Amino acid sequence: MAKVLKKKFFEIDIPIINEQYESQATSVEELNNKTIKIDLTRKLKGKGVDLVLKTKVEEGKLVAYPKKIILLPFFIKHMMHGGISYVEDSFKAETGDNKIVIKPFLITRKKVSREVRKALRNSAKNWIIDTLKTKTSGDIFSEILSNQFQRSLNTRLKKIYPLAICEIRVFEIKDEPDAKTTK
Repeated sequence: MAKVLKKKFFEIDIPIINEQYESQATSVEELNNKTIKIDLTRKLKGKGVDLVLKTKVEEGKLVAYPKKIILLPFFIKHMMHGGISYVEDSFKAETGDNKIVIKPFLITRKKVSREVRKALRNSAKNWIIDTLKTKTSGDIFSEILSNQFQRSLNTRLKKIYPLAICEIRVFEIKDEPDAKTTK
């Protein structure tokens, strides 16, 4: 007769938001390198954000580290209306410890020319790349969740043109294959 393994609940610690998460599995090792998606809309007072985490086993406990932050489309659609311009960009950059993909999203207060949008896009890209080089990806994740990163970008860009919204639409860590695992 085949032995049936019982599933148990295991707590996963999420240090970036200081919370615990429970997941069901037969063992802790089964949950290693799994992906968790958490909706932070209520926690961030209506700002629609999904946080994607990856679990790791450390000293017998499960800990989840951030992998990706996504600003949900309904939040962007809610902010859009006639008589404004928006600026989007997508580029790869490096933090102190990882390679990332970042997508800033800016909404101006009035309609602006293509030249102003280009100046906003280029200034945002240069500032973001310079800032990311000095910080780790964990610091950037916590700054984006607490809105400090966007606020400091907004103060930099309002010298060019005042913005209604300055957000990071996507911030994602790209996995680079390690030389150790490919051998």
